[in-house]
Amino acid sequence: MTVATRSRPYPETRDHRDHRERRRRAVGLGLLVSAQFVVMLDTSIVNVALPSIRADLGLGATSLSWVVNAYVLTFGGLLLLFGRVADLVGRRRMFVAGSALFTVGTLLAAGAGTAWMLVTGRVVQGAGAAALSPAAMSLLLLGHTGERRARAMSLWGAASAVGGATGVLAGGLLAGTFGWSSVFLVTVPATLAGLVLARRVLDDTPRGVRRRFDAPGAVTITAAVLALVEGALGAADHGPTSPDVVLALGATAVFLGMFVAIERHTEDPLVPLELFASRVLSSGVGLAVLGGAARASTFVLVALYLQQSLAMSPEHAGLAMVPTSVTGFVANLALLPRVLRAIGPRRSLVVGLVVLAAGHVWLAAAPTGDRYLVAVLPGLLLVAIGVALSFTPTTMVIASAAPESHTGLASGLASSATQVGAAIGTAAFTAVALAGGGFAEAFTAAAGVALATALLGCAIVRR
Repeated sequence: MTVATRSRPYPETRDHRDHRERRRRAVGLGLLVSAQFVVMLDTSIVNVALPSIRADLGLGATSLSWVVNAYVLTFGGLLLLFGRVADLVGRRRMFVAGSALFTVGTLLAAGAGTAWMLVTGRVVQGAGAAALSPAAMSLLLLGHTGERRARAMSLWGAASAVGGATGVLAGGLLAGTFGWSSVFLVTVPATLAGLVLARRVLDDTPRGVRRRFDAPGAVTITAAVLALVEGALGAADHGPTSPDVVLALGATAVFLGMFVAIERHTEDPLVPLELFASRVLSSGVGLAVLGGAARASTFVLVALYLQQSLAMSPEHAGLAMVPTSVTGFVANLALLPRVLRAIGPRRSLVVGLVVLAAGHVWLAAAPTGDRYLVAVLPGLLLVAIGVALSFTPTTMVIASAAPESHTGLASGLASSATQVGAAIGTAAFTAVALAGGGFAEAFTAAAGVALATALLGCAIVRR
C-alpha cells in the first residue's frame, strides 16, 4: 500500500528573498522620485493652460493670478510645518496623507466650473504637495546611505528637472488637445499609486515623541512664510516699493519675531532653535535661499529674453528651452553621482554655483544680435549643469546637519528656503530686466548672487 504524501512547495531561497527585497526597494525609490516629479510638474504645467482657463471660466486678471499663486503660497507656506509634522506622526503616514490631499485637490481643480472652485482645488493641491515633498525626501534620505544615497538624490534632482520641463512642454499640448482639465488629471495616476503602494514598498521611520503640539509656533511661522512669498510675488507684479509689498514684508518681520519669541519660551517647540547653532545647517539655509534665487530666476529671464530680445514666438521659445531640460536630466543622472563620490556635496554645490554664474555671465555678455546657438545655448547648458550640481547637494548638506529625528523638518526647511529664494530672485531680477536695466544687467546681477552663494559655500567646506 502506498502512502499518499502532500507535495510541499520549495522553501524560498535567500537569493529569492534578496531579489524580492531589491525589487521592493526599487519600486519604493520610484514612488518617492515620482512624488517629486508630480510636485515640480504641477508648478509649471498649469501656466501654459492659463489662456484656456481664462477663456473658459471668464476669469479676470486677479482671479487668473490666484490660480498660480494659490498653489505657490500654500506649498511654500506649509512646507516647514508639514515637514516637522512628518517627523512626529511618521513619514510614510504623511506621504500617504499628502498623496490623498493632492489627488483630492487635483480632482477639485479639474472639475471646477467657477473661479473659487478652481482656486480651492489649487489650495488643496498646494497643501498636498507640502505634505508629500518633505515626507518623500526624508524617507529617501533615511532609507539610503553612502553611494546609494548619492544615486537616489541624483534621481530626485533628475525628477525635479524633468518635472519642470515636462510641464512646460506638455501643458500646451494637453490643453489644446483635450482641454485644460487634462492638465490637472495627468498627475492622478502617480498620486493614486502613492496611496496604493506606499504601505507595501516604503519602510516607515520612527516617530518623534511630543507632549503637545506647538500651535502658536505653527501659526506664526506659516504666516511669516506666506507673507514673505506674497511680498515677493507682489514685487514682481507691482514693484518693490508698492504699499502691498511693503505691508507684506513688514508682516513677515512681525510674524518672524513672534515665532522666535514663542520658540524660545515654549516647552516643546515646533522648530528647536538650537538646531541653528549648527553653522552648517544655518549656512545651508542661506545657501538654499540665495541659490534658489539664482537658479529659478534664470529660466524666467531666459523665457522673457528669447521672446522680447530675440523676437521668438512662445512656441519657439519653449522648444529653445528643451536642451536645458535634457542637459539637466543627463547631468543629474550621469555627472552628479560621480561628483558627489569624488568631492562630496559641499564642494559639489560650490562648483555648481560657479558653473551657474558662468552661464549667467555668458547670457549677459552675448550680443543681442547673435543667433540662439551662440548667444543663448552655451549659457543655457552651463546653467543646467550648474543647477544639477548645486540644487540636490544643498538639500543633502541641510539634511546631514540635522539629527535623524528631525529629518522631515530639515527637508521642509530646505524646500521652503529654496521656494522663498526662488520667489524673491524671480521678482528681483525680472524687475531689473523690465524696469530699464535690461537683460544683460539682470543676468549679471544673478551671476553676482551665484558667486556670493559659492563663497558662502566655501565657508562650510572648510569646516
